[in-house]
Amino acid sequence: MNNTQSLQEGTNNSNLLRKALQGNALFSGLSGLASFFAAQWLAQFTGIHEPLVFVVLGVILIVFAVDLAWLASRESPDRRLVWVVILLDVAWVAGSAAILMTDLVPLTVSGRWAIALLAEVVAVFALLQYIGLRRLS
Repeated sequence: MNNTQSLQEGTNNSNLLRKALQGNALFSGLSGLASFFAAQWLAQFTGIHEPLVFVVLGVILIVFAVDLAWLASRESPDRRLVWVVILLDVAWVAGSAAILMTDLVPLTVSGRWAIALLAEVVAVFALLQYIGLRRLS
């Protein structure tokens, strides 16, 4: 294998990771903007009657999205930071499951569906990022 083939293979292996991070950044950023700007509507839709929850969540997601975009732009994303992203995504999914399996947060049926669907998307990003990271090994 020559150097060009080796470089091309390394680029192909990091491509899935970069695309997964970029997709996660886009999804997180759009979700953050929606949470921030539609906080009142989301509060009514989900049954969480405090719009400030969505404003704060929106800010956190926007900051997370910017960090993800920066990480995805690196020639070689720092593995430790990618692991942090994966663990944060897993924590989101676990937290969502805990909310759905308990009645600690009174949710509307629509709110329950929204949380479940968002957790599914986040789980897919976690899995794709994990696979992308493993391909780099």
